[in-house]
Amino acid sequence: MPVRVTLDRLIVARGIKARDLAAEVGLSETQLSLFRSGKVKGIRFSTLARICAALNCRPGDLLDYDHDPADLARTDDDGV
Repeated sequence: MPVRVTLDRLIVARGIKARDLAAEVGLSETQLSLFRSGKVKGIRFSTLARICAALNCRPGDLLDYDHDPADLARTDDDGV
């Protein structure tokens, strides 16, 4: 998938530990780790907002996208 989670870059830049971020935003370390690795299919906007508030960033700072024309092909598992 061409959408990549870039949370690790912010964690390093802010000099915090992932475990501390997880505690601050109310996630388990496992949940945060799954998001960091890109192994989740989605994230609630409220969770995204808490991460952004804790890191003083914007959602676009947490995600990146590599263009792929195939992304325009609709599949049955599209949520929206």
